[in-house]
Amino acid sequence: MGFMSVLSFAHKLIGERLQPGDRAIDATAGTGQDTLFLARISGRRGQVYAFDIQSEALALTRKRLDREQEARLAEVTLLERSHAELEEALPGELRGTVGAIMFNLGYLPAEGADANVITLTDSTLAALKSSLRLLRPRGIITIVLYPGHAGGDAEANAVEQWAASLPASTGQAIVYRQIQKPTAPYLIAIEKR
Repeated sequence: MGFMSVLSFAHKLIGERLQPGDRAIDATAGTGQDTLFLARISGRRGQVYAFDIQSEALALTRKRLDREQEARLAEVTLLERSHAELEEALPGELRGTVGAIMFNLGYLPAEGADANVITLTDSTLAALKSSLRLLRPRGIITIVLYPGHAGGDAEANAVEQWAASLPASTGQAIVYRQIQKPTAPYLIAIEKR
């Protein structure tokens, strides 16, 4: 038996903290895997907001959610906007109340998707700063990073430096990484104080 994948570990960390009825955000909807996970955990009384700049990603997410019609899912709002616009796009009363925010950076891993459309360092850092303001105390941010593609290494380094520079009074950060493979995906998780 090996270690958990970075995505499975992100889900484990969030699953230990997010409760039915909670609010959650998928900052990078992609194919909808994390959106569906958050909607299941938050349950019928919960709310999930999923962001992506690509309409194709939101269509894939909607399709995945629609296949789960019988499940007791949270209300999900899909937003075709950049994750850098989290605070502007969401109702003001969410500030300080969100239980979990997931980031799965890189590009849309779907057949026919344009692999040149990637998350960018500046917008990701802006989104992470907003995320800290949106989280409630003991809320969690998970960030899956992909240093193995063009642009992914610079984004991963910037995110890691940002997380390392957080004051302990703001939150604590961990890294989950296979250190023998420097280009393999890895996870940074931040728990807000």
